[in-house]
Amino acid sequence: MMKAPTVDDVARVAGVSRQTVSNVVNTPDIVRETTRLRVEAAIAELGYRPHAAARRLRTRRSSTIGIHLDPYAGGIAGVVLDRFVHALTESAGERDMRVLLYAARTAEEEIDRLSDLLEGGEVDAVVITGTFHGDPRTGWLNARGLPFVSFGRPWGEDDVEAPAHLWVDVDGAAGTRAATTHLLEVDGARRVAFLGWPEGSGTGDERERGWRESVGAARGPRWVVEDSVSLARDAVAAELATRSDVDAIVCASDSLAIGAHLATALARRTDVRIVGFDNTPAAEALGLSSVEQLPERVASGVLELLMGDGTVVAPRAATAGAAHVLVEPRLVVR
Repeated sequence: MMKAPTVDDVARVAGVSRQTVSNVVNTPDIVRETTRLRVEAAIAELGYRPHAAARRLRTRRSSTIGIHLDPYAGGIAGVVLDRFVHALTESAGERDMRVLLYAARTAEEEIDRLSDLLEGGEVDAVVITGTFHGDPRTGWLNARGLPFVSFGRPWGEDDVEAPAHLWVDVDGAAGTRAATTHLLEVDGARRVAFLGWPEGSGTGDERERGWRESVGAARGPRWVVEDSVSLARDAVAAELATRSDVDAIVCASDSLAIGAHLATALARRTDVRIVGFDNTPAAEALGLSSVEQLPERVASGVLELLMGDGTVVAPRAATAGAAHVLVEPRLVVR
């Protein structure tokens, strides 16, 4: 087995001291440009990777990003976050960062867990998910100066021009807008209904907005139900019994779309076109069109906000008025 190159190998090839190589790796600003370029060329030639554990001791940083792991809830939910965590872990590794998963059942319990991680110096930054109006986690993190990015917007008065912290989110309105436009212009739908969650869910309200802004004169009824396949099935079945004019349904999730699909099958209304949101394997198996969130792009956006160009070890601090990334989803038509 070939021996991994060491700092001494780099120093020999570059014709410099061992300390100079260390300076280039850890504090490149203090090294003359010509010397730095020569050392960097030797690093690239040899494929040298600095020893992560030793670097963590020198910098007194853990090079670790903490992220909450949602408890298993069954059903078809959670696929998007699973893909996101996997993509974040893979991309972080490419930047010499690690990901630490922690569990919590409530926002308050998550704050307690974060307090333990911060006190123990186990993480340099945090990624939180599932933000909501009045989320106590964001204020707690801001007050302690721990760099963090949320997968989900702050849900404040001005999330875009003056957000309270760094955030990345999927443009839910753009997704349902694309779905509605496709149903109208390609499928020739005449009356498009929206099947969504009760008002007050930031994510759900955004997805409804995309439908509302694009449906125009073809606007059908807005049906409300909790995120459940069986509840969606029963609700849509009851509505279709009195609404024969509805020939398309845009849904806030794949769970709702699957329920609507079952209802149309029972009512022998196979002419009704249905579009879900999340593009889960379940929707794919049933042949349902759906909006895909592209969590891999979300993960890239999170790391870009935390680490800039990826060349620094320490994540950037999150401050008021900081940047955001809004990822446009993709409509998958089946």
